[in-house]
Amino acid sequence: MRGRLARFAAVLAAAVLGGALLAACGGGDNGGNGGQLRVVATTTQIGALAREVAGDRAQVVTLLQAGADAHDYEPSPQDSRRLKDAQLVLKNGIGLDDWLDGLIKNSGTKAKVVVTTEGITPLEGDDHAHGDGKDDGHDHSHDAGDPHVWHDPENVKVMVRNIAEALAEADSANAAEYRARAEAYAAKLDETDREIRALLDPIPAANRKIVTNHESLQYFARRYDLEVVGAIIPGTAKDAQPSAQDLARLTDLIRAEGVKAIFAEAEIDPKVAEQLAKDTGVKVVTGLYADSLGPAGSGADTVDGMLLHNARLIAEALR
Repeated sequence: MRGRLARFAAVLAAAVLGGALLAACGGGDNGGNGGQLRVVATTTQIGALAREVAGDRAQVVTLLQAGADAHDYEPSPQDSRRLKDAQLVLKNGIGLDDWLDGLIKNSGTKAKVVVTTEGITPLEGDDHAHGDGKDDGHDHSHDAGDPHVWHDPENVKVMVRNIAEALAEADSANAAEYRARAEAYAAKLDETDREIRALLDPIPAANRKIVTNHESLQYFARRYDLEVVGAIIPGTAKDAQPSAQDLARLTDLIRAEGVKAIFAEAEIDPKVAEQLAKDTGVKVVTGLYADSLGPAGSGADTVDGMLLHNARLIAEALR
């Protein structure tokens, strides 16, 4: 009896020791998180793309929520805790979310930080300081270029590949799955691109001139042969303010160029756009998503869905 008890005790001790060693090594469960990699994304677009590529292999937390954008982001203590616990952090770069650098330093996180736009050549951006000129502690300049790269499906495909490689490096056991999911989403983006062209190609050349609330659709316009002749808010950030002289010049430009519509993004109060449309006699179209994806269930809560949502609004207004 004592011999059997001794053997049982030895087996139990070995099992306990083995379990402790497995836990210490991570046991393939990515830090005790139910097998999921812990990922933090700065923007709604990056968060959505990370979920497409990771599937249920990662727990993706997005710092910015639908309807918000990185230009006026104010970090919270909860965000610092999220970063501290993360294994991988995904950012846009190109001057959009530079506030992340200080937040990462303060959080003490050991996570790898990946710039998802690496390999994309940005269009020229405005290097002005946004807002009212007061120092709010953030660097809001976009002298690195226009950061709104997600409005071109080809750029999104680059971001998806970068995200897949970052996930594969952080979780090599599932690298093949991440890369396969990235390829599948790239194919979906190709189909989205074809759908957008089918919507926009019939627009007559004379109708392809648009005015936006702020300079956020340059990539979309370049991809689909539209011309952004002006923006109500100067620059690539939504928190700058147009002067009376800016609005007067834009009014003259709208009339001279025969602009058919002014497009107001969902994230910005359309009041100025509506007044400008009234003054010039052109229509104003609200509800485009520029700096953020739409809320859950809106149809614009994925990057491909957002691109199609915007294309439908633009096509309806210009055809």
